[in-house]
Amino acid sequence: MKRILFSFLLCLPLLFSVSCTPKKTKPDVQHGGVILSFDDAYVDEWYEADQLLKPYGWKATFCVCRIDSIGTPQMQKLYDLQKEGHEIAGHGYHHFNAVKYIAANGISTYLKEEIDPMIASMKKRKFHSTSFAYPYGERSAELDSALTPKFDIIRGRAFCGDAPEKEGCYFRGSKFVYAFDIDNSHVHFSIPYLLELLDDAKRTNKILVLCSHRPVKNITDNYQTKFETLEFVCKYMKLNHMKFYTLSDLNQWMSK
Repeated sequence: MKRILFSFLLCLPLLFSVSCTPKKTKPDVQHGGVILSFDDAYVDEWYEADQLLKPYGWKATFCVCRIDSIGTPQMQKLYDLQKEGHEIAGHGYHHFNAVKYIAANGISTYLKEEIDPMIASMKKRKFHSTSFAYPYGERSAELDSALTPKFDIIRGRAFCGDAPEKEGCYFRGSKFVYAFDIDNSHVHFSIPYLLELLDDAKRTNKILVLCSHRPVKNITDNYQTKFETLEFVCKYMKLNHMKFYTLSDLNQWMSK
């Protein structure tokens, strides 16, 4: 009897620790917000945008392609952006259109030529990239499946202009997300429609995913977003007490 009582007393600390350990759960989205992502390698323009928008406490994800061709001054600017809390994500080593490339060469060649060297080069340059944005925004189930083990978040582009509540550019708990393009050349872009999307994110407490390429003062070509458009988003965010997120921030709401 004494032996049984002694064994029970030894087990009490273990039983208490098990019963009192809080169960880990996914955090809730605290409030609606926006992800501003930028594609390609317009580092000088991204840095200029950061100087303009820094007073708003903004945060962005810069999806970089052709990283080995980026010059030393621009590379330092990427490091500076990363130090300020922005995310440096992947956008392909060569910037291949993934869907067209695998149709001609196969998925294994795509990974070998476009994804693996990108990951290796970014790691060598001290960028731990956990997010990836498809060049041209095109994707497929085969590509998503092949890239799933390599990235936490995979972003394409939303090419529609639906009513906000039906639009695909909001985070919905999946690692596969789509972004609405705010370049002036995007067929569905307009400030009134962007305002509708922002209003919907605020009203429904969702995270709106946006993408851009080259921020500029004046539009001179395709794939350009006016600084004033970015400032419009930042002012809206500040006025409505919304939060900026990066793509990698979404990982905290993924099922583990």
